Amino acid sequence: MKFEHLLVPFALAQTLLGVRVILRMIRSAGAERIQCVETWGVPEQERVSVIVPVLNEHDRLAPCLEGLLKQGPEVREILVVDGGSQDGTQQIVQRFARRDARIHLFDSRPIPASWNGKSWGLEFGRRAGDPSANWILTLDADVRPAPGLVRALLARALRDNLHVLSVATLQELASPGLCLVHPALLATLVYRSGIPGRIARRIPEVQANGQCFLVHREALQACGGFAVAAHSLCEDITLARALVAAGYPAGFFETEDLVSVQMYTSAGEAWRNWTRSLPMRDQFSGVQALLGWLEIMLVQALPLPLFLVLLALGRRSHPVTLLNAWLAAVRIGVLCGMARAYRRRLWPYWLSPLCDLPVAIQLARKALQRRHVWRGRILLRGGNA
Repeated sequence: MKFEHLLVPFALAQTLLGVRVILRMIRSAGAERIQCVETWGVPEQERVSVIVPVLNEHDRLAPCLEGLLKQGPEVREILVVDGGSQDGTQQIVQRFARRDARIHLFDSRPIPASWNGKSWGLEFGRRAGDPSANWILTLDADVRPAPGLVRALLARALRDNLHVLSVATLQELASPGLCLVHPALLATLVYRSGIPGRIARRIPEVQANGQCFLVHREALQACGGFAVAAHSLCEDITLARALVAAGYPAGFFETEDLVSVQMYTSAGEAWRNWTRSLPMRDQFSGVQALLGWLEIMLVQALPLPLFLVLLALGRRSHPVTLLNAWLAAVRIGVLCGMARAYRRRLWPYWLSPLCDLPVAIQLARKALQRRHVWRGRILLRGGNA
């Protein structure tokens, strides 16, 4: 009887949070993807400064720059901002600069103590860029842009009257272990934020991806530039939230095959590094951070193991068993829907829900952790103050 009493409040919380998650997914379903455009939709006066912040990107940067060289005249300049690479990254940039005069290399050192390296690199690039380029596109070094990407982003921003949008990049997984861990991590974003394709007008609705992030220069300047994310561990989400708070709706879209990324080369690398920013905890998150984690734990992570435990205890027809069976089925549906986010899926992809529970625990641990290390640099949540 004690066990039954314990299940009642737990099942009630699961039901309420489950309804929130399902309604969010329904509202965000069926969105139109960004498609490649040719010559229509983008006036000639629209120009873009591309900023690529780098730190020891020797093994990742070349495909990014190769793709940027294939963009059209809408790209006014390509600013590669180096934070102190020691692996030959700068030599790669110089080699590409000899092929295209739009490429410029900057050294952003010394990095101010109150900034994280990436945010400072972006701000350095904003200040160094040509002010006549009225848009800024930030790209991570591991992003692989296809021809026509920048023009397609501009066309969608102008069509929807957006000052900021970012893209859910097509993911490339390099190993079976990564196929197991990465989808479980990505699913936490779907449960908390819904399916890409919405325009966010309220802070809790914001989705963003700094791997491919387009913002109008005037809107960015009105919010103080990248300084708003100076000490954020999730600078893309923080910046998008700041823009929405200032009255600029933020779009977040999938593309057909315009941009891909290989974020990590191993499951361990994803586990250590992506879980630093995935909690999306910053000065704008408030109680939403806790609610989001509860949705991950109670609606994504626990239903499958709890369903199996209840079956083993002989409670096949118990209402909580049926509830968790239904939530586990939703999780399988999410897994099927997420398949389009990956260029290639090895068989461990379909076992990734088994990682949901350790992922939920890891996100809680990372959200509470203030000191983080990335490529030898110490990052402090909230800055050094």
